Parts: sequence; C-alpha cells; structure tokens
Amino acid sequence: QLLLEESGGGWVQAGGSLRLSCAASGSVFVINTMDWYRQAPGKQRDLVATITTEGSTNYADSVKGRFTISRDNAENTVYLQMNSLKPEDTAVYYCHADGYYAGGTYVEGDYWGQGTQVTVSS
Repeated sequence: QLLLEESGGGWVQAGGSLRLSCAASGSVFVINTMDWYRQAPGKQRDLVATITTEGSTNYADSVKGRFTISRDNAENTVYLQMNSLKPEDTAVYYCHADGYYAGGTYVEGDYWGQGTQVTVSS
C-alpha cells in the first residue's frame, strides 16, 4: 500500500514562493511517475507537473517557467517549487502516483494524497 502525504501549503502574496513536499510511505521501493495536480473551488482537478523515475519533467503551460518539480528517489519524496505565484494559482494541490515497485513486483494503482491548500492573495 502506498500512502502519500503533502505538506508546505499556506498563504502567500502574489509574487511570492512556496515549496510543496509529498512524502510517500509504505512497503515500496521505487515509485513510478509522480505528479502534482491542483483543484480550485468549482473547477476540475488539473495536472500541474509530472516527473518520471528518471527525472524527466513536464509542466502545464500555465506554470511553465515558474514552477519546478523534483524528486528524491532515495526518500520517495517529490517536491514542487512554486515561484512568482499568482492569485490564479490558488487551489488545493494534490500529489499523485500511478504505481510503485516493491519486492521486484510492479503494483499499479491510482494513489492520491489528501491535498494541501495554497492561497495566493493579490
């Protein structure tokens, strides 16, 4: 079982920065691709950034150049550095993974953290 827990959310003024962390726990060895999603009130949950096990990244157009996703495979932790924040970045941010390797076996799934609130004031 893979458990994900986000931290680092909070309130910040426009132009400021926050760093989100997502720590994984459970009997896992290596987590597959990890993502950050966000969901604003009344809107759908959208993909923000993705990072593969090897470190390849992709970003939503709305955050390119401002956000950076990274991971520490030894610690099974993924980060989202958010700079030049805008009020439209306000949302609950969720960590997600689609599977992991444990004991030589790949366990596919759809794993989500509980979310962390990011509020950016103008």
